[in-house]
Amino acid sequence: MDELSALELAKSAGDAGEIPVGAVIIDSTGKLLAQRENRKERDKDPTAHAEILALKTAATTLQNWHLNECTLYVTLEPCPMCAGAILQARLRLVVYGVDDTKTGAIRTVINIPDSAASNHRLQVIGGILESACRQQLQTWFATRRRKVN
Repeated sequence: MDELSALELAKSAGDAGEIPVGAVIIDSTGKLLAQRENRKERDKDPTAHAEILALKTAATTLQNWHLNECTLYVTLEPCPMCAGAILQARLRLVVYGVDDTKTGAIRTVINIPDSAASNHRLQVIGGILESACRQQLQTWFATRRRKVN
């Protein structure tokens, strides 16, 4: 199940000191095209979000930046940067775990896909494995806060 794969990737990212976010992209037949995790800290790259890395990998795999028959599964609602890249890639569907009440740009804080600035209509399903995704993030942040204090 792709949602569970994204959760496993998120755990791996968290174990490596990254904010635990994982992303998986499949094509219309269910074939795995990409599975990536956050790598901002390790790569020293502000754009190394799981979604961006997965989009790049899927496009390279398909040899086409049009990912219009693909689905992205991600544990956390994408930020504005990732939402923009998702629209540029013309993804068919985004399935995410938990809303991001600080930077969510798919539905929660701002809604880039449904805005006048969007050149693509994106299907979105939120709240898949929501409690598991939320718990993973809350546990990671709580552990990080304890280490700092």
